[in-house]
Amino acid sequence: MNETLILALAGIAGSALGAFFFVGLWWTVRQAMASRQPALWCFCALVLRMSVALAGFYVVAGGAWQRLVACLCGFLIARSVVLRLTRPDRENRTQAVVEASRAP
Repeated sequence: MNETLILALAGIAGSALGAFFFVGLWWTVRQAMASRQPALWCFCALVLRMSVALAGFYVVAGGAWQRLVACLCGFLIARSVVLRLTRPDRENRTQAVVEASRAP
């Protein structure tokens, strides 16, 4: 296989791993806020997300540092995309700031 194609596939795999990790983080925080035991919820979700991400990096890298770097780049790109997609819209942010400024 062409080395460029392999690196591109490693980047796509890294994006998928990053999407899983950061969407899972977003979902975990939202669930933990309503949970009676948020620390347990966050810890278990962290172990699951880290296990999947590390196993994915190990499989994708396959002993080649170039694939590991491509996978990491995809992971970080997914982080940026998830941050942008899960950010509250501007109206809700300004309303939260106004409400917080009225707090005692």
